[in-house]
Amino acid sequence: MENKEIKKHQIKVNLPGGIVSIGDLLQILTILEESAVENVRFGTRQQLYFSVDEDKLEDIEHGFFISDTEFEIDADKQPNIISSYVTEDIFNNSNWLREGVYRDVLDAFDYTPRLKINLADNSQTLIPFFTGNLNFISSEIGNYWYLYIRFPRTNIIYCWSSLIYSEDIGTLSKLVEDAIFSNKDLFYDQINIDGLLLENKVKLTGSIFYQPLSAPLKLPDFQLPYYEGFNKYNDKYWLGIYRRNELFSVSFLKDLCAICAKTRIGQLYTTPWKSIIIKGVETGDKKLWNAVLDKNRINVRHASNELNWQSEDLCEYGLNLKRELINEFNKVDLRTFKLCFAIKTNPKSGLFGSVIIRKCANNDLEDECKFDILHTTDFNPNSKNFTLYKDNLDRASLAEALVKLCDNYYQLQTLSESASADNYYETELVTEIEYVIAHQCSHCLTIYDETWGDEANGVPPGTPFSDLKADYGCAVCGAFKTDIIPIQKESLQTI
Repeated sequence: MENKEIKKHQIKVNLPGGIVSIGDLLQILTILEESAVENVRFGTRQQLYFSVDEDKLEDIEHGFFISDTEFEIDADKQPNIISSYVTEDIFNNSNWLREGVYRDVLDAFDYTPRLKINLADNSQTLIPFFTGNLNFISSEIGNYWYLYIRFPRTNIIYCWSSLIYSEDIGTLSKLVEDAIFSNKDLFYDQINIDGLLLENKVKLTGSIFYQPLSAPLKLPDFQLPYYEGFNKYNDKYWLGIYRRNELFSVSFLKDLCAICAKTRIGQLYTTPWKSIIIKGVETGDKKLWNAVLDKNRINVRHASNELNWQSEDLCEYGLNLKRELINEFNKVDLRTFKLCFAIKTNPKSGLFGSVIIRKCANNDLEDECKFDILHTTDFNPNSKNFTLYKDNLDRASLAEALVKLCDNYYQLQTLSESASADNYYETELVTEIEYVIAHQCSHCLTIYDETWGDEANGVPPGTPFSDLKADYGCAVCGAFKTDIIPIQKESLQTI
């Protein structure tokens, strides 16, 4: 008799802000264990995923209803709210953004958002700034945030004209979401969108306190922190755990919860890099954590060039391609410091990366797939201004092209960094310093550099700003050409 294949369902549990209490996590894990679920994954929006056999689905639903755990089955209609709270104390120390502020903002959401919402400290680089639809970024003024709207299913970004108070974030998010979904023909999946029109509509419908923008947002230079292993901070340690196959066994996570409970650690954090972080490990307790890592055969010292990758959630194709490319990188001992890579099989997935490997459309057969390679302006992954580097490559050609692109990036870095007074290079190679003008959008800070041009908008590399058409607009937010102002940057003439 032929065995009928059992259907599986994909379950998603949102963990708002990437924070989950040990008690709540243990409750979830116990329900999964009783339903014969062996592994879970964490997603690029700090959420939790697992698959379950159809004959066990009812048990999961019952357990989650009893425990008041919100979940979705084979759907992602309510994206997780992500936050950079995971970075506090260990990767950066904000002047005012602490756990209490994050908690207050998250508690203010009295509805389940349909838009992606990011809450990010402006001084950190672990959590992406602009992958959400509503991107709240801390300002230098206590309890006030910049708001950058990336309209759904577009790369159009609009900077709200004023700062937003922490207590108003939940209310404003609901007003913006309602305005967008009530006017899809204006604000959803459109080629051209008027952000100011949306802002004016929202301001007519709600009472929100606004603080005038006193200065443009200034983002830090990108450098992905090493987010794995035992690391000391203050007088304690934090532990980061990454899994090469993205799978965390339920039994291992239950062991972690037991150690957390024993050592009075109240919560666990997830990252957009599909890893987890535990803070507050006491020096004397490290042996307990090492014992549970030993028991579960967990490696916590992977090379950084393996950690700086993003692929779509639940995408085995992207994960396998990532492994293949990492192996090729390792063969040539490739340096990837300050770079991060993303593999996109879905053109609308808002992945974070300075180098994008994008699967071309209409290539369903794996061995016939073609790929484009793009990179962001100045290789800053927080930019949405992409330059096409190579197109229509077969899979076997990807690694060689990426190695060459990385080499090009470091050649640019060498020229830039050699301007420093304490550089490694011989000073007699430098004949003079000149100042080169680039142009920066005064609204969203996107830089137009004639070296790169703006190929996404049909402007080839080497095009001077003065040669751009009068109706040229900022590649990210669409601001008028007159709002893109000259800035000074140093370059070196060498022999």
